[in-house]
Amino acid sequence: MTHATTLAFPQENLIGWERALYAFLVEKERRSGSLRTVEGYSRMLQDFFGRVGKAPDKVTAQEIFIWAHGRGLSGKDPSSVTIGARMACLSSFFHFLIRMDIVATNPCDKLERPRVSTPPARGLSAEEVRRLLAVIPESPPGLRDRAIILTLVLTGRRRAEVFRMSIGDLSFENDTCFYCYRGKGGRPGVESSPAGPRRAPVRAGGLRAQA
Repeated sequence: MTHATTLAFPQENLIGWERALYAFLVEKERRSGSLRTVEGYSRMLQDFFGRVGKAPDKVTAQEIFIWAHGRGLSGKDPSSVTIGARMACLSSFFHFLIRMDIVATNPCDKLERPRVSTPPARGLSAEEVRRLLAVIPESPPGLRDRAIILTLVLTGRRRAEVFRMSIGDLSFENDTCFYCYRGKGGRPGVESSPAGPRRAPVRAGGLRAQA
């Protein structure tokens, strides 16, 4: 992760804003559990503040609008998804600063986010899943990979949510498997698996045992 001192804040405010940025990223990582999200937010925040050359309390809605809709390093016009992600990142940071009594307002509140049409989900067919499982070796790493793939297929959960699961997160009632997970934003949840080989991930031996 790029060091926050690359931000173009006024020298007298550098330490204060640097602390606020790192505190925000730490909270974001603990709530989301996703290092990828934190790295993405860090890149966007440093790109924005590096461009405007202002401290957060001096930023205007117009400057955020221009940056969110502007071209990135690729030189291409951003998609509606990218524009929305940029606005969401800055808005989340400003809400954090408001909670910390560092700024009074969120300039992103004056902006409207673009409408995003969600494309239909893409998945593997039953035959593709069978072919994928067929090439996994019957070794300890292979059994682990088989358990991960089956859990992803049967639950539809995010990759990070599955990787955080342990065998202690599973319970069985009759022929139904219930599993605990930590979702987006760090929110815990309990779900039952869909129809299928309920105990397949456990039989595969790939889910790690809780310490």
